Amino acid sequence: MRRSGYFIGAVLAIAVAGMANSAMAQSEIKIGEINSYSLLPAFTDPYRKGWQLAVEEINAAGGINGKKLVVISKDDGGKPADAQTAANELVSSENVAMLAGTFLSNIGLAVSDFANQKKVFFLAAEPLTDAVTWSKGNRYTFRLRPSNYMQAAMLVEEAAKLPAKRWATIAPNYEYGQSAVAVFKALMAKKRPDIEWVNEQWPPQGKIDAGPVVQALAEAKPDAILNVTFGADLVKFVREGNTRGLFKDRTVVSFLTGEPEYLDPLKDETPEGWIVTGYPWYSINTPEHEAFLKAYQAKYNDYPRLGSIVGYETIKAAAAILTKAGSTDPEKLVEAAEGIAVPSPFGEITFRKIDHQSTLGAFVGKTALKDGKGIMVDNSYRKGSDYLPSDAEVEKLRPKE
Repeated sequence: MRRSGYFIGAVLAIAVAGMANSAMAQSEIKIGEINSYSLLPAFTDPYRKGWQLAVEEINAAGGINGKKLVVISKDDGGKPADAQTAANELVSSENVAMLAGTFLSNIGLAVSDFANQKKVFFLAAEPLTDAVTWSKGNRYTFRLRPSNYMQAAMLVEEAAKLPAKRWATIAPNYEYGQSAVAVFKALMAKKRPDIEWVNEQWPPQGKIDAGPVVQALAEAKPDAILNVTFGADLVKFVREGNTRGLFKDRTVVSFLTGEPEYLDPLKDETPEGWIVTGYPWYSINTPEHEAFLKAYQAKYNDYPRLGSIVGYETIKAAAAILTKAGSTDPEKLVEAAEGIAVPSPFGEITFRKIDHQSTLGAFVGKTALKDGKGIMVDNSYRKGSDYLPSDAEVEKLRPKE
């Protein structure tokens, strides 16, 4: 009798625990987040702080239709295969409502392919290759950040005004770098058919041998250089370029360099006058950004990087999509996301129905030195919607579903 009682008690305990777990599951909505935290901490640490702030604000305001928002995060280590494994674990074991995140373009494409095969909603945060929303775009993948095409179009607008005719390029030899150079060249050719490309350098991502690269660029005697390196590679390139006088009397047009996570490490070595995309958080005076800045500084006692904006807005946009859908069904999430307008620290943005690209823009300006530190000057915000191709053009670029 005593054993029988113990058995019944154990069964009841398991049943109650199961009911509690079920109730807990019903009272929360989970997002699976993946990024290269261990590989690229300069960007991903602020990025994580950004999305954690967003989660805190969303739950303080009542969550997702009354349900608590929970983000379960995994590190892909900068490896596409590991990212797909993480995605599978998040979907199959954690039962997340959607996937979000990724940094490197090749990893973003890997998770996008997984999402398409498994029919899981994926909000790509950072990967910039145009393939994410065009040549390899799919029903289940949306992207937040302005793409290579968009940022190239912003830079070309300024680069085309330069008298420079002989151009050289330096870019990391993987999907992002290849995509950025290709689209910049294509857009420049339309505005300046008179220019000539005299040299290309393709160092491996994260492993630049700056001496030979800078020497090869100098020997080509370009009037201007397109730079696509970032992170530690950028620091090495700038240091070697400064030492050898590569940038003297020569214009450099550069993707991303004005972002604090890449500009700050240059310190007093920051080259002046580069035309860059970036994030001059210290000179943005809109109500939306001031509210974000105040909340971020209050929580972290630190200034935001662009990663902070991307992480924050990724989760804010995901929450808006979940709220509008009123469901975690992937098909309803897609329907809710197509054409949705959401607020951001840079003003309202829209996720286009035609290609699932958001209209988040970027700041374009020039690098300068102030108090031994690199900053952006003469900057202005360029709306993403002004730098996207027409629907007719996108239909040619994106596969039919």
